[in-house]
Amino acid sequence: MREYPGLRRRGFLAAASGVGALALVGCGGSDNDSGSGSGGGSDGKPRRGGRLRAAFAGGGASETLDPHLANLFADVARAKALFDKLADYGDDLSAEPRLASGWEPNAGLDHWKVTLRKAEFHDGKPVTAEDVLFSFRRIADPEKAFRAKASLEPIDLKASRAVDERTVEFVLKRPTAEFPNVLAAFGAYIVPDGSSDADFDKKPVGSGPFRFVSFAPGRSAVFRRNDAYWDGAPHLDELEFVVANEESARVNALLGGQVEYAHELNPTTARAHEGKGQIEIVRLRNSAMQAFAMKTDRPPFDDKRVREAFFLIADRQELIDGALSGAGVIGNDLFGKGYEYYADGLPQREQDLDRARSLLRKAGAEKLKVTLDTSAVAAGFTEAAGIFRDQAAKAGVTVEVKMGSKDSYWADILDSGTLCCYRSGAMPIESHISQRLLTDSTTNATKWHHKDFDALYQQAQSTKDEKDRAAVFGRMQRRLYAEGGFLVWGFADWIIGTARTVQGVERNAPANTLDWARFDKVWLA
Repeated sequence: MREYPGLRRRGFLAAASGVGALALVGCGGSDNDSGSGSGGGSDGKPRRGGRLRAAFAGGGASETLDPHLANLFADVARAKALFDKLADYGDDLSAEPRLASGWEPNAGLDHWKVTLRKAEFHDGKPVTAEDVLFSFRRIADPEKAFRAKASLEPIDLKASRAVDERTVEFVLKRPTAEFPNVLAAFGAYIVPDGSSDADFDKKPVGSGPFRFVSFAPGRSAVFRRNDAYWDGAPHLDELEFVVANEESARVNALLGGQVEYAHELNPTTARAHEGKGQIEIVRLRNSAMQAFAMKTDRPPFDDKRVREAFFLIADRQELIDGALSGAGVIGNDLFGKGYEYYADGLPQREQDLDRARSLLRKAGAEKLKVTLDTSAVAAGFTEAAGIFRDQAAKAGVTVEVKMGSKDSYWADILDSGTLCCYRSGAMPIESHISQRLLTDSTTNATKWHHKDFDALYQQAQSTKDEKDRAAVFGRMQRRLYAEGGFLVWGFADWIIGTARTVQGVERNAPANTLDWARFDKVWLA
């Protein structure tokens, strides 16, 4: 098996697990915004056969194929090739049925019946309700730290039951209108009833589009087409994941023909090769929120006038151009641009230094000095801090940039400091609110603690009608837009490179969604 340089930089998923969030991004390439890459000479029709080699940053010898432990991008890409979830996130981060063919709540939204489609594991056994309950109970094991554990918290797994072989009745601890998001949670994969921890790295059995062939942690994994896959057999004969931790190694392997797919490229690489004909550049937009987080429970940001002033200090396009090398789109102080329930009718905020100075005067903060915590933990953080420092100076605000440790940054900024650089990968807006903006949220980096806001969230989750529920989420976002603690200045592009022979790579799926790193619909021209 091919070896690549050792681990030096991990590609962690920015998802529902908390503050530690990877920048991900947006949709089509510069000359083709729909469907697959150009793949010179192709007639556009899927072709069967061949092995695609995909290069990802890895996790060294500790890598595992246990889908419930998937944290790295490489882990998740391998997991979704071997396993399925009951649901997954579509391009707008709404839940789409997968192993579940559908779901139906009771009138109180605290009991949900989930119907399974006809699907088989790789050993030929059907996927049943007992497999689902076993998988979720394994994830919820209090002795383990599985990725989806917090997401499954609303389910009373002791009371939940198998109605029949293909029907599960989930009993919830409280009304949950957005329960399908739980089924689609990151890491909520379905495994066979009785699977042991040792099974996953020796010979994992899933229901996914590819079957296990071999696995060398930190080096390579090889999978073969599952001809019996419920969603149609993949076009590829084989799929190989290779580990290349440095971006330069992934790019060179792609240029040299050693791989056909290179994950997580930087904007400089994209600019150097986009439109030049040697490789295809795919940009996945709206995958990563880029922000500054203001602590709303302490001076100076306990005064909403100061928070509004900071919203107006930011020149968002300058931040996109300088911190992200132009690889992104501007934000409007709300998470989830383009996602289901996003409040896209609010005016786009622009820099207004006169208004910012006026607000600071009214707040008694004319000569304000603040410390901005940042770190090299994420691409663009140090650049964004420097740019915003200079923007703030024009409004009479002194910003001192403080560099933090890459190893402890996300934990450090949760409780300490007043202002910090922040980012997050894709997740439903409902999940962002529940994990980061409620009084008891465990990753509440802005310390946004408002009981009336909590009550609105509970109202949304108790509202069965989708339009009425959207109206409640709209109310919550208008409140955040006016006085929240997240200064969301942009959404960065998540960049992938492919050989020109690669077809079928989805260009409209933010990272962390169903069609990101999805190889069962890809073919080689």
